[in-house]
Amino acid sequence: MQILPAIDLKEGFAVRLLKGEMSSAKIYSNEPEILAKNFKDLGAKWLHIVDLDGAFAGKPVNFKVIEKIVKSTDLNVQIGGGIRDEERIKRYLDLGVKRLILGSIALKEPKFVANMAKLYPIVVGIDAKDGYVATEGWASVSNIKATELAKKFADVGVKAIICTDIGRDGTLSGVNVDFTLEIAKESGIETIASGGVKDINDIIALKNTDKIGGVIVGKAYYEGRIDLKDAFLRLG
Repeated sequence: MQILPAIDLKEGFAVRLLKGEMSSAKIYSNEPEILAKNFKDLGAKWLHIVDLDGAFAGKPVNFKVIEKIVKSTDLNVQIGGGIRDEERIKRYLDLGVKRLILGSIALKEPKFVANMAKLYPIVVGIDAKDGYVATEGWASVSNIKATELAKKFADVGVKAIICTDIGRDGTLSGVNVDFTLEIAKESGIETIASGGVKDINDIIALKNTDKIGGVIVGKAYYEGRIDLKDAFLRLG
């Protein structure tokens, strides 16, 4: 199971939100590329980046900052936020990004995502509020259950599904293990947990299921709740 440290970008700064509310953004760094280097030194192999402004705008906004981050590290980088067409997928791949996260478009145009998954390293991002899919930077909640959407990508070739429990994101209240397992069961593909990770015990609980492919760690690291170096050593 992989631990993926997270860098969420808002106006070029590395921030964390509370339950997806942009107004709650807390700035942790104005040099996100330095954070990436630190994660590498701690033992990370992957880096999870979200263009928060892009998620709301429907197009990449922090591209220049992301370019700087990618060029500053040899970590495997996966990017999400505002990726809605093939041109942007190619642009990120040309930059050196390893995987692309398709979120809002996965609900609106699942066939497009399936087609892209045949050509490129695609990850589907399923963000849910009370079990229902949220899109547009979590500003809109649909009437589609997260598990229903996960089923649609069971056999189309996506590399993984990242499932986020919005109600726990940024709260340090503990990851939703049951929700993650449900998504993994319905999709049958690698599932990465996101939202609410509070300490090493959450990571151990996910690892002990033997069914979860990874976990995204953000605020718990930034607030000093988790020693990532120790966490990477524990996972071997």
